Amino acid sequence: MPHFRKNDQVMVIAGDDRGKSGRVLKVLKGGTRLIVEKINFVKRHTKARGANQQGGILEREAPIQMSNVMHLCPKCQTGVRISMKAGTDGERERYCARCGETIPRVM
Repeated sequence: MPHFRKNDQVMVIAGDDRGKSGRVLKVLKGGTRLIVEKINFVKRHTKARGANQQGGILEREAPIQMSNVMHLCPKCQTGVRISMKAGTDGERERYCARCGETIPRVM
C-alpha cells in the first residue's frame, strides 16, 4: 500500500524545487513516482497538428521521485514522516509521527 495518495499535501525535500509544497495530482503506476501540482515544471515543444491545434512551448509538471517528497502535516506545517495505526473503526489511519495529528484521507 503506497503511503502517498491522490490529493495529499506534500513538501519537496530534494532537488530544484526544494522547500515548495503542493498537492499530489497522480501516483504513477510503478508506485515510485508522483506528479505534484506546480512542482518540477518542464518545457514541452509541440508541433501544430491541423488547423485547430496551435504549436508552441507548453509548460507542465513532470514526475518526481517519491523519495524526494514528504507528507505535509496540517498541524505542524512541515514535512513529516507518517506512521500507521489502527483507527477506532478498525481501518488503518495515517498519523504524523511528530505531533500525532491524523492525516486526512481526501478523495
